[in-house]
Amino acid sequence: MYTTLISAADLAAHIADPDWVVVDCRHDLMNLSAGREAYNAGHLPGAVFADMETELSGAKRDEDGVFRGRHPLPSKDALVETLRRWGIDDDTQVIAYDAHGGMYAARLWWLLRWIGHEASAVLDGGLPAWQALGQPVVTEVPAKPLGTITLHAPFVPTVTVAEVLENIESERRTVVDARAADRFRGENETIDPVGGHIPGAKNRFFKDNLHNDGRFKAPERLREEFASVIDDPANAIMQCGSGVTACHNLLALEVAGLPGAALYPGSWSEWTADPARPVAKGA
Repeated sequence: MYTTLISAADLAAHIADPDWVVVDCRHDLMNLSAGREAYNAGHLPGAVFADMETELSGAKRDEDGVFRGRHPLPSKDALVETLRRWGIDDDTQVIAYDAHGGMYAARLWWLLRWIGHEASAVLDGGLPAWQALGQPVVTEVPAKPLGTITLHAPFVPTVTVAEVLENIESERRTVVDARAADRFRGENETIDPVGGHIPGAKNRFFKDNLHNDGRFKAPERLREEFASVIDDPANAIMQCGSGVTACHNLLALEVAGLPGAALYPGSWSEWTADPARPVAKGA
C-alpha cells in the first residue's frame, strides 16, 4: 500500500492494475478550465479527471450565506459519490497527480484520508516525472464501473475559524501558512482582497518541500526543515490561501514521519471575509 508518495517507475509497474485508480488533479487558479483542457490534451493511461472547483471543493457559502472560503471542503457524502463515479472501492489504491509538484494532487490525497481511505498517494514529480521515463500519455477517457467506497473514521483532523481565532490568545498551537512569502507579508496579494497573515502564524512555502525537479525532499531533510517551524505536529495547524496548498505541507509532514497536524480548511480566504478578524503584515 502506498500512503504518501509513489515514484513514476513504481506507478508504471501498476498502471494497468484493475485495483488501482489514477486521478489527474491538474488545475490553474487563474484559469479554471486549464486543468480539464490539459487532461483532454493528454493524461496518464486510465486516469480520470478531478475538478478542483466542483469535485474537490464544496459550496463557497453555507446555508446561512456565510462565506466559507474559495475552496471549502465538499460534504463527505458528495465526496464519496464522486469517488464512486471514479470507480474507487474501499480497497482501491488511489494515485493523485498533477504537473505542479503535487500542489493540487495533495488536496485529493488529504481528502481521501479525511474520509478514512488510507491507500492514497501522490505521484512524486507528477506528470513531468512520468514523461521523463518515456511513459505514454493518452487522450482516451476511461469508462469506470461504479465504485463502492464508504465512509470511515478520518485519519486527519481539522479546525474551525473559531478555533483559529481563539488560538491567537491562547497560543497553544502553531499556525503555519503555506503561501509564498510576499503574500504572507502582505506585499503582493494576487488572489484575495486583503494581504497579510493570521497573527502569530509562521510561514512555510509549500514549494520549499520540493527539489527543483518537483520531487519531494528526503524525509530526513523535511524533518530538519520543519523543526525550525513547529515543535509538535499534533499542536500545529496548516493553512494557506484557501485550504489547497496547505495539504502539501501536510503531505510533507507525513513523508517526514511527523503526522498529526490539522488543516484549517477555510484558510486565508475565509479568515479575511470578516473584517473583524485581525490581520498581521510583515515578516
